Amino acid sequence: MAQRFDAIVIGTGQSGPSLAVRLAKSGRKTAVIERAAFGGTCVNVGCTPTKAYVACARAAHVVRHAADFGVQAGGEVRVDLAFVKARKDRIIGASREGVERWLRAKPNVTVFQGHARFSAPHAVSVAAAGGEVLALEAPKIFLNTGTRALVPAIPGIERVRYETNTTILALETLPSHLAIVGGSYVALEFAQMFRRFGSRDTVLVRSTRVLAREDEDVARAMQDVLAREGIEFRFGTSPRAVEPAGEGGVGVALEDGSFDASHLLRATGRIPNTDDLGLDAAGITRDRRELIPVDGQLRTNVEGVWALGDVNGRGAFTHTSYDDVQIVAANLLDGASRSADTRIPAYAVFVDPPLARVGLSEREVRESGRPALISTMPMSRVGRARERGETDGFMKALVDAQTQRILGASIFGIEGDEAIHTFIDTMAAGAPYTTLQFAMHIHPTVSELVPTLLDGLRPLQ
Repeated sequence: MAQRFDAIVIGTGQSGPSLAVRLAKSGRKTAVIERAAFGGTCVNVGCTPTKAYVACARAAHVVRHAADFGVQAGGEVRVDLAFVKARKDRIIGASREGVERWLRAKPNVTVFQGHARFSAPHAVSVAAAGGEVLALEAPKIFLNTGTRALVPAIPGIERVRYETNTTILALETLPSHLAIVGGSYVALEFAQMFRRFGSRDTVLVRSTRVLAREDEDVARAMQDVLAREGIEFRFGTSPRAVEPAGEGGVGVALEDGSFDASHLLRATGRIPNTDDLGLDAAGITRDRRELIPVDGQLRTNVEGVWALGDVNGRGAFTHTSYDDVQIVAANLLDGASRSADTRIPAYAVFVDPPLARVGLSEREVRESGRPALISTMPMSRVGRARERGETDGFMKALVDAQTQRILGASIFGIEGDEAIHTFIDTMAAGAPYTTLQFAMHIHPTVSELVPTLLDGLRPLQ
């Protein structure tokens, strides 16, 4: 006999718990199903642990450069990776346990642990521990099952130990030489943090530069910063084969040579957890990337089933996942008509200094053919950057020449991940760039130079 609910939420990433609590608070009897660790990718293997590592790596970097500020730290800087891991484990453990306690304590919420699969459009079975299988039904079902690391096939990969962005977080001994396959966000964040920990890094990039989706000036600037820290790049290449090397290492064969590394990290993307949900039994479609297509209100092709977070292809970020909750809750519970179709894309790459982006890139503006204005400014003009001795990078803004609306902005530089929100908020308000240009910002900050950046707008040639 199936247990009946008003709503079922599958997965407890950034979307699932918040939506479940909102549904329960509205009086709906809600089931939450989690097969593994509460909190999803962000809490367990994504933002929280990696940013904890980034913080430790920056501490080591600052100590190494203390003499630049007249501070005599003394001695060789060494990083205890086991301690770094233990610190990370404490942080994510508290977050994970907090999510679970929160859900279990809420009225109208029933938590099930096990693997959920559809048996019909509005029915799921839950394979719980001990072999018990439970049947649940609800007229509304919400999918928040996240993603996992993609590991493309390489000849010989089954014979060597390799790491993903998940497994590398379990290491307690620092790699002497880390080979990283990939040139995008995850690859570069791990490259910098492990270089600052003390590893030698070799990054293998299939393209001719890092961050192939970004404007070339941004990508080149970041590449220069990372290279200056001692990260080695090899472009236009990828592993042709791998094999065991001495002392548990990995031999990497390329088209133009080979080398040995102590560890191999595959950082080439992620795939959605949609292959074992029984979607066919529900009639829910997937695209060629195994994502679940949704409309602007995040509804799948099956009435009464929504997909939120990384599995819907609407932005694989924690902040887009939480905005999915806001959209669904507003439409279902508040009588609103919000849509992800109008969402302004924004994200950051958390190297140091960070790269933050919102809206269109310069390349996308040029391809659109619209008349536009552009302005750039080096971070060396920012007092906060000079005072801290961190002047790498620049700001860039793009404006529609006819409407005066901001089309996009990039900040690669100190505190850019915070300063970008001045652009995000102005764009969200639909205000002209002059609203931001004429605002009075606090000194001394990074954001205070944004109006000055906008003073320099000129036609995009």
